[in-house]
Amino acid sequence: MELWKKLSKRYFIDAMGAMAFGLFASLLIGTIFNALGMIPGLSVLGQIGKDAAKVAGPAMAVSIAVSLKAAPLVVYSSALVGWLANSYGGAGGPLAVLVITVIACEVGMLVSKKTKVDILVTPFVTILVGGLISIWCAPFIGKAVGVVSAGISFAMTCQPFVMGILVSALVGIALTLPISSAAICAALGLSGIVSGDEGLALAGGAAVAGCCAQMVGFAVMSFRENRWGGLVSQGIGTSMLQMPNIVRNPRIWIPPTLASMITGPMASCLFRMRMYGAAINSGMGTCGMLGPVGIILGWLDPAYPDPVTAFDWVGLALICFVLPAVLSTLFCLLLRRVRSEERRVGKECRSRWSPYH
Repeated sequence: MELWKKLSKRYFIDAMGAMAFGLFASLLIGTIFNALGMIPGLSVLGQIGKDAAKVAGPAMAVSIAVSLKAAPLVVYSSALVGWLANSYGGAGGPLAVLVITVIACEVGMLVSKKTKVDILVTPFVTILVGGLISIWCAPFIGKAVGVVSAGISFAMTCQPFVMGILVSALVGIALTLPISSAAICAALGLSGIVSGDEGLALAGGAAVAGCCAQMVGFAVMSFRENRWGGLVSQGIGTSMLQMPNIVRNPRIWIPPTLASMITGPMASCLFRMRMYGAAINSGMGTCGMLGPVGIILGWLDPAYPDPVTAFDWVGLALICFVLPAVLSTLFCLLLRRVRSEERRVGKECRSRWSPYH
C-alpha cells in the first residue's frame, strides 16, 4: 500500500502537475501571445505565439523529467521524446507525452552513469525507448481520446438543450484532462464559419461555455488557497493545473462540471451563442481569452446570420465569466457543507457505537 502511494504521487501528482506547468509555459502562453498579436501593430507577438505552440511537447517532457529528478542527460534527451510523443499522439498528445516520457525517463535512469561512455549511452537509450514507444503507441493513445470525440459527436445529434448540456460538460472535462480539447473541437469542426451549419455553430458556443466553466470555476474556487497567482494562471491559463488535486480528491471536479451543465444549455437555447470564429477557439475557453474572442470575431464575420445586440454581449459576459464564477462557488460551498455534515454524522455514529459509550 505504501509503495502504491509513493508511485501514485510520483506519476499521477508530481509528473502530471509538472506536465501542466510545461504546457502552460509553452502552448498556453503562446495562445496569450496569439491573442495579443490580433491587436494592430503587435502582429510579431502572434508569430511568437505560433512558435511557442511548436515546442509544447518538449516543454512538457522536460518538466516531467525534472519532476522525476532524472539525471541531466535524461532530462535533455526527454525533449526529443516529448516532441515525438506529442506529434504522434494527435488530440491525445499531452497524455501521450506524460505516459511515454515517464517510461523513457525511468529506463534512461536505469543506465545513467552506469558506463564510462554515459554521454552516449544515456541519451541513446532514452531517445530510443521514447521514440519507439511514440511511433508504436502514441497513435493508439490518440485514438483512445477519440472516445471523447465520439461522445461529443453523439451529443451534437441531440436537441439543442440536451446538446448544450452534453457538449459543454464533455468539452470542459476534456479541457481539464491531459488531452487537447482544442484539437478535438478543430477535428469536429465546431464552428459555422466554413459550413454555415447552425448546429455546429451552437455546439461551438456550448463548448466555449463548458471550457469557461472549468477554467473560471476552478480559478474562483481555489482563490482562497492560491490567491491572485492561481486566479490568473487558471483563469486565463489552464484548469489542467488542477489535475493533481483532482487525483487526490475527485470531488472538487463536481462544481465546475455542474456549472458547465447549466451554462451550456443557456448558451445554446437562451442566448443562442454561436461560434463563427475558428473551430479551435471552441476548445480554448478563457485561455488567452481565445474562446470569447472567437465568438466576437465571428460576430464581425459577414457570414454571421444575425445582427449583434446588447443581449448577445450580456450573454457572452454571463456565460463566459459571471455564471461560471457564481455557480461554481455556490456548488463548492454546498459540497463543503455536505462533506461537513457527513463528517459530523460519522463522528456521532462512531461515538454512539463506541464500546466505551
